Amino acid sequence: MESKLIEHISRHIRLTDSEKNSILDFFKPVHIAKKKNLLEEGEPCRSQYFVEKGCLRLFFINDKGAEQTTQFAIENWWLADYMSYGNQQASAFYIQAVERSQVLSLDHYALEKLLGEHPEMERYFRIMYQRAYAASQFRIKYLYELSREEMYHQFISNYPGFAQRIPQYMLASFLGFTPEYLSEIRKKTFLKPV
Repeated sequence: MESKLIEHISRHIRLTDSEKNSILDFFKPVHIAKKKNLLEEGEPCRSQYFVEKGCLRLFFINDKGAEQTTQFAIENWWLADYMSYGNQQASAFYIQAVERSQVLSLDHYALEKLLGEHPEMERYFRIMYQRAYAASQFRIKYLYELSREEMYHQFISNYPGFAQRIPQYMLASFLGFTPEYLSEIRKKTFLKPV
């Protein structure tokens, strides 16, 4: 059975069977327990992670001591602090498993070697980075354009199964409001006449 990563790459670029086998050699499988961190603030982000199974989140702790989730990653998504990863400098973020997860880790050195041996992977990563950047742009647009309630409904309609997988306080943090306010929105949603 082909790995999820190879299936994902093959949706974007063509690979021979020998390339598929060779590419996987650059990745390290990592099994991580729920609520365990792959990255701590202040450490350099040494790897980017492809989620095979589970869910990760990227967050920081604000000056009031509250966690602020900025990104999630579920199956077939990538996650890293790309500024820290690219420059190998201290990260301002944490990466944590939201649920027990299986990921493939690609460290900075392995990526450079991978791109040297498989130049076609440059195209794959360019496509992934463009998609991530576009998602970030839309998230910023929604923060300015939509009300809090509209943001919640937009998220639920775009990612219906995903919202069931993450704790309410993490979803509230991602959307930029308190868990109590999220409860109010959800209560209003369920009480609306059909």
